[in-house]
Amino acid sequence: MNHNIHQHREHLVQQMVYIDENIKELTNLYNASTPVQEQLKNFFHLYLLELEELLSAGQKSNLNPSLPKVYIGTRVTVLFDDENDTEDFVICFPEESDPDSGCISFLSPVGRQLLLKKMGEKVMLKVPTGELPVVIKEITYIGHLFDEQQSMKEA
Repeated sequence: MNHNIHQHREHLVQQMVYIDENIKELTNLYNASTPVQEQLKNFFHLYLLELEELLSAGQKSNLNPSLPKVYIGTRVTVLFDDENDTEDFVICFPEESDPDSGCISFLSPVGRQLLLKKMGEKVMLKVPTGELPVVIKEITYIGHLFDEQQSMKEA
């Protein structure tokens, strides 16, 4: 279990470094993919602050696979209110995106709307066909799986 906790922390710290090192490119992608009226001035800064808070809280207790909010590297299960049906999304970096397998970029319209949402939070997802009422049903950290997949691709 401690190995997993260490891996979680390590992956979250790697996220912070990645964002810091690629901030210009990520900001350009964010600006290009986000309607002006939906853009948050400090989008990346807010995300990094949330990660810092999570990591400092995790040092006081064990960081477990279930997280209080949606972060990059999490699988989020949403419950569609109108249909009583669920769907899983894995929130990832743009280059890891594979919508056919449920991996969506945190900069995609849906990924951006789910990022930093809390367990149980109700969200009106804006999609091309309108708005879908969903509830965040489950959040599970799986960021370490990206590392394993990357290792397999490189082998």
